[in-house]
Amino acid sequence: MLGQFLGFPVFKLQYMCKPSYFFSDAHLGVNPPGAIENREERLVAFLRDLKGNAEKIFFVGDLFEFWYEYRHYIARGHFPLYRALGDLVDAGTEVHYLMGNHDFALGDFFPKELGVQVHCFFVCKNIQGHHIYLMHGDGIPQKDWGYRAARKLIDAKWARFLFRKIHPDLGMDLALFVGRNSRRAGASRQIQIEEYLQAATLKMQENACDICVHGHHHIPGIWEVPAGKVVSTGQWLYSLHYAKLENGKIELVTLDR
Repeated sequence: MLGQFLGFPVFKLQYMCKPSYFFSDAHLGVNPPGAIENREERLVAFLRDLKGNAEKIFFVGDLFEFWYEYRHYIARGHFPLYRALGDLVDAGTEVHYLMGNHDFALGDFFPKELGVQVHCFFVCKNIQGHHIYLMHGDGIPQKDWGYRAARKLIDAKWARFLFRKIHPDLGMDLALFVGRNSRRAGASRQIQIEEYLQAATLKMQENACDICVHGHHHIPGIWEVPAGKVVSTGQWLYSLHYAKLENGKIELVTLDR
């Protein structure tokens, strides 16, 4: 190689890329017992530090405890976060937001006003030598048949139409009430990691991916499967986890409380 002959360092192209970051399950908008109270401020500060220093950022569902878009209303308590996301996009970072089970009713606010790309699921091709399948991960366990049925019901067009007729303050209060009770009911639920690994493996095989990144069950981890690696980003609620892809290697990072 000419560069080696002349004494110049030679790097692979993938090692010249900026890192990419993956977050999920911040549930911003509530502070249940034991939650990190200043976690939204810390997330905003973290994102501001990434301005100009990240290739892509992915929010893998449940960024908010509840999200619903009215035609003339947007949740007012998160404007520093909105500004940070818009600044990242303006600086050239791709920002992707995958819908979760708490924020499945995303409209056009994020793509239209902030430049954030919104997906139900997403296949990211050719990122630092990998193809990555991203999903939130809700509805995977076999015993979640009740949730899957309820999701179809509340996500129907007529249900969205009726909910939009409720005053936004009342709608938010109702959603937070349901969320609190759902969290209590699920506190003792046993997570069967194998079900998530099987579902992730199938999605990876169907989409020719070697990494699957998901959230939902709040358990951080990286598991080896025949198709590659399954990464759960953990949460940004009772602890602060995220995944980072740098130099072709994906790893989990835990911040101090």
